[in-house]
Amino acid sequence: MNHRLGSALLAAGLLAGCGGTPETEVSTPEPVQSEVTPLTAQDVDVAPECQGILDFVNGANYATLDFYLPSNVASGIVSRRAVTPFVSIEDISSLSQVGEARLKEIELAAREEAYLVGSGCVGIFDELAISADDEAAIVALVNNISSTELHDILPNAWNGAVNLLNARPFSSIQAISNTTGIGIVSLRHLRNAATLSAPLETLIAATAGVSGGGDFGGSIARHFDWWTEMLYNLRGSHNSGAKPVCFGIDLERIPADAGDVDIRPTLATPAEVLERFDYTLRQADRHNQVPQTLKDAGRANLAAQLEGRLLAGCSYGFAPDPWSGHTVEFFFDPADGFGISTHTFWSE
Repeated sequence: MNHRLGSALLAAGLLAGCGGTPETEVSTPEPVQSEVTPLTAQDVDVAPECQGILDFVNGANYATLDFYLPSNVASGIVSRRAVTPFVSIEDISSLSQVGEARLKEIELAAREEAYLVGSGCVGIFDELAISADDEAAIVALVNNISSTELHDILPNAWNGAVNLLNARPFSSIQAISNTTGIGIVSLRHLRNAATLSAPLETLIAATAGVSGGGDFGGSIARHFDWWTEMLYNLRGSHNSGAKPVCFGIDLERIPADAGDVDIRPTLATPAEVLERFDYTLRQADRHNQVPQTLKDAGRANLAAQLEGRLLAGCSYGFAPDPWSGHTVEFFFDPADGFGISTHTFWSE
């Protein structure tokens, strides 16, 4: 076999890994071709463009693994896959002595052995195999997201969120991953926020582009700054009737201009969120200008993302003038910030 080391770093780091007892395997299978998708669509840790990393650990013979990796790691891979194949990066990292650095060595080895890890796969960062399209989406999200939403996405990495806000704009996933306070869980939350709701966001964009008209309307947002919007909408509002109703949000986070707030003891269910989404979509697209295929795909994507969740949020009304009324309801998962905001209005 023609083993090609593509970098001096790889060669220097792996010289000590040769040796061990060879097995009877004598050939490396042909790389398995995988379907490529624009963005990672599910909560997995391997983008389709990086599938060759898994193909390598599942298919390379012992001698090849031993060439690139320490013998005990190569033996561990072969022993484990004899029982069940590896299905994720997390699966590989569960082996003894396989951490972030070793995962990167495996990635480089898969590239050298001509498995399907091409230019569309940027590499492994915090135990996520990231595609080029994923990277672009994550960078765009981090560079443009509000402080409110970023902290909702990273509820257990407050300092990491602050460091991202202070260091942007970013140009690469490597720089984001290197930011102090950003680790395996945080980067996965960011990746999911940037990629998993693409069909929903396509629908929202299409809805925003239709012509309105009439005395009623609506809008939907997947990414939103609920704190700033709530502050702006309720400050100077002409109505002084019903109080905002909030659930699952610490009162200290609610803008003071919201005044007295009623606290609902229960979080929002997926059914409640979908009911509000459906109503707002009808108000936003009153003349059925958005193709039904986009509506079906977007709603299905939202329903899939909501499954198993209970969401925090608020519902409130406001009147910027005496001749109109607005209702805003926003929801987000306190665990990872996935959320949606709806806004309906009427005017005389």
